[in-house]
Amino acid sequence: MEAFVNSLNSVLWSTPVIYICLAVGFLFSILTRFMQVRHIKDMVRLMFQGKSSEAGVSSFQALSIALSGRVGTGNIAGVATAIGFGGPGAVFWMWAIAFIGASSAYIESTLAQIYKVKQDGQYRGGPAYYIEKGTGWKWYGIIFAFAALLAMSLLMPGVQANSIALGLDNAFGLSPVITGLGLIIVLALIIFGGVKRIASVAQVVVPFMALGYILVSLVIIAFNITELPAVISLIFKSAFALDSAFGGIVGMAIAWGVKRGIYSNEAGQGTGPHPAAAAEVSHPAKQGLVQAFSVYIDTLFVCSATAFMILFTGMYNTQAPDGTFIANELGAKVEPGPVFTQAAVESVIPIPGFGSGFVAISLLFFAFTTIMAYYYIAETNIAYLTRGKSNKIPMFLVKVVLLGATFYGSVKTASLAWALGDVGLGIMVWLNLIAILILAKPALIALKDYEAQKKQGLDPVFDPVKLGIKNADFWEHEYKYEAPDTDSVLDKKDRTLNS
Repeated sequence: MEAFVNSLNSVLWSTPVIYICLAVGFLFSILTRFMQVRHIKDMVRLMFQGKSSEAGVSSFQALSIALSGRVGTGNIAGVATAIGFGGPGAVFWMWAIAFIGASSAYIESTLAQIYKVKQDGQYRGGPAYYIEKGTGWKWYGIIFAFAALLAMSLLMPGVQANSIALGLDNAFGLSPVITGLGLIIVLALIIFGGVKRIASVAQVVVPFMALGYILVSLVIIAFNITELPAVISLIFKSAFALDSAFGGIVGMAIAWGVKRGIYSNEAGQGTGPHPAAAAEVSHPAKQGLVQAFSVYIDTLFVCSATAFMILFTGMYNTQAPDGTFIANELGAKVEPGPVFTQAAVESVIPIPGFGSGFVAISLLFFAFTTIMAYYYIAETNIAYLTRGKSNKIPMFLVKVVLLGATFYGSVKTASLAWALGDVGLGIMVWLNLIAILILAKPALIALKDYEAQKKQGLDPVFDPVKLGIKNADFWEHEYKYEAPDTDSVLDKKDRTLNS
């Protein structure tokens, strides 16, 4: 089975695909006039605006759910794997895909808002919805929904659960079976409570776990601050084949940096749009900008924290394609993964077991919240596939499948877990990138409209009819503008009264 999965990955993640991901992000950066730079101030401001409603969640809660999915085992094990097979130069390409990927995240998340629906009393949206409404190709939306359902409920939870189990086993000797049982019990208590419970847990846990992890990384960096120039130089030289040791694997640096970067920040993957659609906002571009910033939080902050801990302390191995070691600081038997970060922490904070314990707890929080986000995405695609029909049984079944995959992932081999995860990710990336390339125009129109209203001193409100955007049914027929700092609900044409 593992041989078949690996052969499938060789197609899904072939060299042309890697460069296509970079090209799409760069194209959207040009088309949006590098909104990821121009609108940083708005990104931060909008994160804390808006409030939840009976149908939707606040911008911050939607951001938290999205970050639950983005900040996972890829931020620890994924970064180590990229360095292990691509060398320090892979870190630069992770940064590059995050920077240009922020524009892809804007496009897909804004599309999710434009074409969202109010279904069974909740906002729903994502690639399946915007594919059908934006292109009219219902068959394509159905294909994506099934692919997302397969990836989110069956293929990808195992990666997260496996990392948790390995971390707790290494640090505390906890049996993977016990870990798996504990995970599915707590997970069941949360996912059976629906999106509101997921949002409530995420908005508390996500900021806490990210800040705690970054603070420890800053301690590691502070103890090795004299290495800063050398590490930055090594990253850039290795990324462009200018380093004598790592120059021969620049292709691997690009491939692993982009692949693990996308795995971590999920820009263009099609996962972030699902929680983006659930946000209660007055204009789709608002949540698009917030979700673009979540890519920065994931890669430029959390992934960089891991990379700097590893590189500043020199606690890593890098293996060439022929099996020889370019760098071998931890011994030939150590596989790329969380052990790199554990060794880095313990080299600076020599408290017995602190490094392994710290990484294990970090993985527990990071990966567990990611599985929560996976469930929400799977649930949204079930809702899409069962519109107009009773979905109680399918919703229950997807919960059971995800819990089963989580337990199985806790006890299976790491290599198979990652291979299955890469298949799930690859399928979604292929389908979603094609879709957002076809559908980018409405998101670009929304950005120009947002900017025009801001220049007029207005709180931007979306009117698809005025902009010539079709099939944005929620915004055209159901949305009512609630003026900021008031309890009044106004027609869109009267919003200037309270702006």
